[in-house]
Amino acid sequence: MIVDRRILPHLDWACVAALVALMAIGLASIYSAKWDFVHQAPGREFWKQLYAVGISLGVFVVCLLIDYRSLTQRSLIFYGALIALLVYVAFFGVVRNGSRRWIPLGGLDFQPSEFARVAVAMVLAAYFAGAQRLSRSMRDIAIGGVFLAVPLLLIMRQPDLGTAATLIPVFLGMAFIGGMRMKWLVVAAMVGLLLSPVAYKFVLTDYQRGRIQTFVNPELDPRGDSYQQLQARITVGSGGLFGKGFGGATQAGGYGFLPEAHNDFVFSALAEEHGFAGVLVALLLYLFVILRGLEAAKLAKDRLGAYLVIGILSGFSFQVVYNITMSAGLAPVKGLTLPLMSYGGSSLMATLAGFGLILNVRMRRFTN
Repeated sequence: MIVDRRILPHLDWACVAALVALMAIGLASIYSAKWDFVHQAPGREFWKQLYAVGISLGVFVVCLLIDYRSLTQRSLIFYGALIALLVYVAFFGVVRNGSRRWIPLGGLDFQPSEFARVAVAMVLAAYFAGAQRLSRSMRDIAIGGVFLAVPLLLIMRQPDLGTAATLIPVFLGMAFIGGMRMKWLVVAAMVGLLLSPVAYKFVLTDYQRGRIQTFVNPELDPRGDSYQQLQARITVGSGGLFGKGFGGATQAGGYGFLPEAHNDFVFSALAEEHGFAGVLVALLLYLFVILRGLEAAKLAKDRLGAYLVIGILSGFSFQVVYNITMSAGLAPVKGLTLPLMSYGGSSLMATLAGFGLILNVRMRRFTN
């Protein structure tokens, strides 16, 4: 039976409450950052995000109720659909700010790359769990690397280096718990370090190289590539201990000094309005859902569930940590949303789909 009502009492309601709280904080931040002062009304971004919340909760329920084993059995179908959509985007996607990432759907923009973390986690969980041996051989890792490389290269081509980078922790997290030897990881890290000058010269675009240069020296181009990074630091610092209050932001709100305050830099907007206290609440909520996810992996009844949870959680955790450090000026600026809080229906939908699967694994730990 795909849906069994007897498992519902085992749903992790505390984790669900934390996810809802983070979405509510995100909605409030978007509401404030995109307030329309001319018409004295919320901006259209707020209403679009509210609509996306409803759709995403529906996706969450579907991923929660259908047995994760039934879904992972069809992981190659989901993976194939992802690749097909990424190929479609490469030729027919909408171009904005120099990137081709979106498919227009009835007034909304669908971004397939946001679902890559979930699709890759599902197909790798099915592959790694299917092997009888507990430790991964170099062949297993190499085949898993192929599953990773195809969507990663297609997403990098858009170009979207930030979203592509979130796929790597998915693979590494699953390979690590699968018994990948640490020396392989060390060798891979050393090779990556040695190849980084080549990647910097021939793989990154001029725009991406500029982001790295201005991260090292923010004063290099304060009105150009450094602008977002400098404004993000100023916005975070201006919040102080308790912030300027809801709707009182000047950097991220009224004067609009901080670009993308409702999207990539929503954490900076939160810091300005609610200060260190508000930031601490958000950080504790993120820590709570990550720890509940780790507990779900520990309680999983089979290796398939454990792999699936760790894969999804690794990508989610990396994205949260990178966005927050980027907002504080501690990492180069990338077009990477803060899960559950940033504006973006595709990001929200993919995140809730992932947590639907995580809670699915936890909820079915007592089933046969």
